[in-house]
Amino acid sequence: MRVNLLHPWPTSVAEAEAVQERLRPSVELTGPTAFATVAGLDVHYHGDEELTAAVVVLSAATLEVVEQAVAHGRAAFPYVPGLFAFRELPALVQCLERLTVTPDLLVCDGYGLAHPRGFGLACHLGVLTGLPALGVGKTPFVGSCEPPAPERGAWTPIVLEGAEVGRALRTRDGVKPVYVSQGHRIGLGTACGQVLRLSPHARLPEPVRRADRLARHGR
Repeated sequence: MRVNLLHPWPTSVAEAEAVQERLRPSVELTGPTAFATVAGLDVHYHGDEELTAAVVVLSAATLEVVEQAVAHGRAAFPYVPGLFAFRELPALVQCLERLTVTPDLLVCDGYGLAHPRGFGLACHLGVLTGLPALGVGKTPFVGSCEPPAPERGAWTPIVLEGAEVGRALRTRDGVKPVYVSQGHRIGLGTACGQVLRLSPHARLPEPVRRADRLARHGR
């Protein structure tokens, strides 16, 4: 698949923030509700700058691997909270461009609207590819939320400046929640439903778990 980066690569914080502000109005918060193939994306760091990015495409029905790809490189931007996507996007784009199939949904290890400027990694990847995308964070990033009830499927809103920007979602009984936010072309309810559907046995969705393992170990 082909990915259009849509912008020159920033070299400063001001330029990176300007890119986010310019692309943010392109985010769409509605879209399909069913997906045949789902791609998990993750990045593993070897030290501070060397990294391996991975994408694993699964059948949404069976969770069997359809295709996968890796890319090795270096972080493309300094570590700055709220600009983390700029470190990882070039390697993730390389992975996506190595796929021969185009997934129906991108599931990112990160955030979408739950971001200081409302434009996290899942938003950025969704806008660049035009694909539905959602973010699943392991820890809270912005806004406030109450702990959800202990049973699987329970959730509470993540609220930032009076707006719901995501949900803390319990994917396993009595296990810490994950933090789901829309990226592009997907509703919040659909995003949470997909995360639950893709997490039958573990806290994190299976596509992200597979991508993490591939980035770490090459398999």
